[in-house]
Amino acid sequence: MAFNIQRYMTRGVIRVVTDSLRATAGNKEQKEYFKSFALASRAASKKRYSAEKKGEHIPPFLIASITSSCNLHCAGCYSRSNSACCDSEPVDQLSGEEWDKIFTEADDLGISFILLAGGEPLLRYDVITAAANHKNILFPVFTNGTYLQSKYLDLFDENRNLIPIISIEGDEKTTDERRGNGVYSQVTKAMQGVKGRGMVFGASVTVTTENIDEVFSDAFLDGLYNLGCKAVIFVEYVPVTDESIHLAPSEEQEAFIRKSVKKLRRKRRNMVFISFPGDEKSSGGCVAAGRGFFHINSHGGAEPCPFSPYSDINVRNTSLKEALDSPLFRALQAEGLLQDDHIGGCTLHMNKDKVEAIINAEAKA
Repeated sequence: MAFNIQRYMTRGVIRVVTDSLRATAGNKEQKEYFKSFALASRAASKKRYSAEKKGEHIPPFLIASITSSCNLHCAGCYSRSNSACCDSEPVDQLSGEEWDKIFTEADDLGISFILLAGGEPLLRYDVITAAANHKNILFPVFTNGTYLQSKYLDLFDENRNLIPIISIEGDEKTTDERRGNGVYSQVTKAMQGVKGRGMVFGASVTVTTENIDEVFSDAFLDGLYNLGCKAVIFVEYVPVTDESIHLAPSEEQEAFIRKSVKKLRRKRRNMVFISFPGDEKSSGGCVAAGRGFFHINSHGGAEPCPFSPYSDINVRNTSLKEALDSPLFRALQAEGLLQDDHIGGCTLHMNKDKVEAIINAEAKA
């Protein structure tokens, strides 16, 4: 049977929702939300299938970097390496109203998940509150945890479609080495605060050659579970410079990650485990550039993914639907770059010269 990206991604949505319902079995408020979300995601799937029949491919996932500002300087950060992240308040970012419009259109198209990222997304309270009103969409909020205090705990508690996904690299030594002294203490305090409210949260773990054994250990995962963590997203490190290539998992280590995640899904059924890009390996290639998801940066540029910061269209000037049909996205899919073999987490990052060539060719046309 020919590979069908729509079927593959829809099954992925169903698995995430099913696993989430099981993981929140003891949490009445969260389980009730996931029940309603299951119905909404089913309706969204029908919208996507209907669009597919008309030749319009709508992915179920969107990554939204709602700010370029961040208070941390994590070692090897891809956003800072490509100047997409800064310390000060960036100018000309999308407003809360503009993001609200994007969320409304996403709901209309049948996009079920919008991952809020940055920078540090909790610096944009206006955007987070706008997201809270879109109950048909699940918003995992990828945060470093340092701002996850009373104001946000109240907001997340009242709006269960907002799920904090807190970054952690391993134990205190490993986390502080990458994220800064004292960050581990702030992160675990934030986790305890979320748990104290009876809310669900997840952890985002960047997997490198240096922490791979630790973050898949029973000790680390037991510690997260005891803090109240219900989901772990393993993200394979993307090398941002030649000097950091050694941190990207090898093919053997990638196989270990995929095998470990499968084992964890069987063994720890009270948690959700997602691997990126490990969960793409059976998808016929990378699912960026609109195949399974795409990225909107803080200024509105529609990009293939956060690790490939190139854009030829801006949602300020067009619709999400039109952005998905951008010449860049179409070229990446047609020229087979999404199927290329690669080292580390992103084939487009490893083929950035080819992506730049496409952009330059467009500019000259």
